[in-house]
Amino acid sequence: MKKDIKIPEVTDVEMAVVYEFNDIYNTNDWNVYLINNKNVDLEMVVIVSQGFSEKKTTSLLRKKVDKLPANSFAKIEFMQPELFKLNNRFQVTFFEGNTLFEKTFLFKENTVKEGALREIPELKKRGVLAK
Repeated sequence: MKKDIKIPEVTDVEMAVVYEFNDIYNTNDWNVYLINNKNVDLEMVVIVSQGFSEKKTTSLLRKKVDKLPANSFAKIEFMQPELFKLNNRFQVTFFEGNTLFEKTFLFKENTVKEGALREIPELKKRGVLAK
């Protein structure tokens, strides 16, 4: 029975933490974005995020995006810099057509920092892409 289950590989979907200016509060903030580089819409997107280490685990956060259009992106959540010393996992589940996809993105501890920022062309902003 297990051999009959096919789990499709997720391609052209990325997760980024971006350092950007907040016009409302006049601060520089870290925000998490989900990027859809596919030529099709993603539907019923659910993101479950959690920070963890050997000694500490944060609460689970859940976010839903009804539809992420083709070749677009969505801001998912604000991220506090204190969380960068933890591993930060984002489990993303979505439908592409009638097929369910799932992928886990990981920002390893201490990898999100100003010195690691790179231009992310889809966002036209500087940030760090998840592995």
